[in-house]
Amino acid sequence: MSGLPQTAPPAAWRVRVGHYWRLIRADRPIGVYLLLWPALWALWVAADGLPPWPILLVFVVGTALMRSAGCAINDFADRALDGHVARTAQRPLATGQVSPREALGVFVVLSLLAFALVLTLNAKTVAHAFVAVALAAVYPFMKRYTQVPQLVLGIAFGWAVPMAFTAVQNQIPAVAWVLFAATVVWALIYDTMYAMVDRDDDLRIGIKSTAILFGRHDRAVIGVLQIAMLALLWQVGQMAGRGAVYGLALGGAAAFFVYQQWLIRGRERTACFGAFLNNHYVGMLVFAGLFADYLLTDPA
Repeated sequence: MSGLPQTAPPAAWRVRVGHYWRLIRADRPIGVYLLLWPALWALWVAADGLPPWPILLVFVVGTALMRSAGCAINDFADRALDGHVARTAQRPLATGQVSPREALGVFVVLSLLAFALVLTLNAKTVAHAFVAVALAAVYPFMKRYTQVPQLVLGIAFGWAVPMAFTAVQNQIPAVAWVLFAATVVWALIYDTMYAMVDRDDDLRIGIKSTAILFGRHDRAVIGVLQIAMLALLWQVGQMAGRGAVYGLALGGAAAFFVYQQWLIRGRERTACFGAFLNNHYVGMLVFAGLFADYLLTDPA
């Protein structure tokens, strides 16, 4: 026998928690960021600056919970497909480390926790929360029926925008819908890049996506969408009375978009995934511009 100390195997509960942790992508927070940034944009515009802390906390925690719930239901929907896609073959449901019943249970528990948070807000926001849960549950199945599942994802991710306005103002003004449209377009941008990573596998197993729909015109269509998103965000700034600082942030976001176009020029998997991840910085910069603009122009 070796004189080296023996390392005890991890306890069964720790192994199980690790599987759940990977199921909800807690080790990959990019989805939380992409869902959270539009919610923060909306809260700041709705509140004309810093929103009430209780509402801010509900949206931050609720966003993390709903993204995690969305991952669980997504893997449940794709449990028979993920094993055939290189990027997803090692997900816990695809490998049998988590059962379909467990994944459904995780989705239900996390959704209920998020809904409990929303119950602390006004009745209009609670009503909109039912739509949010329905969208989260339906989206994962759309890739079987429509060429634009990314559009459904955009609506699901963007639904935090009208909810933020109802939470703060108890209404949904026109600026909220313009911001919602910008968020939907943004999802079409980054999730098309994400789908470009899996395009060959998706074609082989019959999954639909905008990356397949756009085909060889994918970069051109993404470019048009990037311009459209910047135009919509500029219009939000005009409607919300934002100034030069916000405009500079949009200029920075445009520079990130140019960088993303350079990354996806060869349509290589790793580069396309890098472009997808880079959208986190787009969202962060837009929020930083809003935050600074409100702070500097409306310090009171």
